[in-house]
Amino acid sequence: MSAHDIAIEPHHGGTTKLFAMVWVYLLVLTGIEIFLAYERLAVVLMLVILIGLSLVKSALIVAYFMHLRFERLGVFLLLIPAMVFCICMMLIWMFPDSLRLMELRPH
Repeated sequence: MSAHDIAIEPHHGGTTKLFAMVWVYLLVLTGIEIFLAYERLAVVLMLVILIGLSLVKSALIVAYFMHLRFERLGVFLLLIPAMVFCICMMLIWMFPDSLRLMELRPH
C-alpha cells in the first residue's frame, strides 16, 4: 500500500439526515433536563437523572459532531483514558469545595 493509496482512502462519515436526527435527540434531552429542573424531586434523584442525561448528550456530541464514531479504534482508545483522567482531576479539585460549601449552607 503506497502513500497515495492511503491519501485517497474513503472516509466514512455520517449523512446530514443522521446529524439532524442526533441534533433532535439532543434537543429532546435538553427539553427533558429543563422540565426536570422545574419538578420537585429529591436532590439526589434529580442529580442522578441530570448527570445521566448529560453523559448521554456528551456521548452523542463526541460520537457524531466530533466524528469519533467514524474514527479508528486507536483514536478512541487514546481519548477515553485522557477524558477519564480529566474528569477525575476535576472531581478531585471540585469535591472538597462542594463539601465545604454544603457545610456552610444554613439549615
